Amino acid sequence: EKPIDLDINRVNRCWDEIKHCNVPIQLGFNRRYDPSHRAVAEAVRNGEVGQLEMVIISSRDPAPPPADYIKVSGGLLRDMMIHDFDLARFVLGEEPVEVFAMASNKVDPMIGQLGDIDTAMVTLTTASGILCHINNSRRAVYGYDQRLEAFGSLGMVRSNNQRATTLTRHTAEHSGSRDPLLHFFIERYQQAYQAEINDFIAAIAEQRTPTVSFEDGRRALLLADAAYESLRTGRKVAL
Repeated sequence: EKPIDLDINRVNRCWDEIKHCNVPIQLGFNRRYDPSHRAVAEAVRNGEVGQLEMVIISSRDPAPPPADYIKVSGGLLRDMMIHDFDLARFVLGEEPVEVFAMASNKVDPMIGQLGDIDTAMVTLTTASGILCHINNSRRAVYGYDQRLEAFGSLGMVRSNNQRATTLTRHTAEHSGSRDPLLHFFIERYQQAYQAEINDFIAAIAEQRTPTVSFEDGRRALLLADAAYESLRTGRKVAL
């Protein structure tokens, strides 16, 4: 499960203990396995957008979690945005070298009282100058908002929100109305969870390293820690 731990030093010690064991380890970054998100990454790899220039990730929950969860979550950047940090690395194809974060409490005062944030924007920059913008909110009244876009010199590819059907209604009561967005992560990423499990089983059967590694989990946590440092200082943080 992500994150491996909330403390990067404990994560590093954990790796020191297990790296010599012949045991397959896969991190639960399921969004890499979503067919639409994966198609974006493959389009970038195949050169369909030309030279990659920007990646934009929007991830907004339908409602905030309960207070008891907030208390132990490690904060929005380590609990929620950590999925987007991994997705960014997956699409970018190169490591971010700089992080800048801004955040506030606009959704629920309780979250701020518990020392967490509920609204955040983070910009990642790679060594070649590719920018990645990530925005998160703990509340989107219209449903689970999950969008991914890659923009480059030859065009753009986008993974859009999903609905139960593609039906569009045009009647006296409805003009262009559609089904609501899928409710939350279980519904939205159902295919991704299945593909993730199948890939792990295949890795064991084929005696290969799982696709999403311990190091992927460690690097996502490093990005989250850098984002918190940026929030604290109000400055860009180099990695």
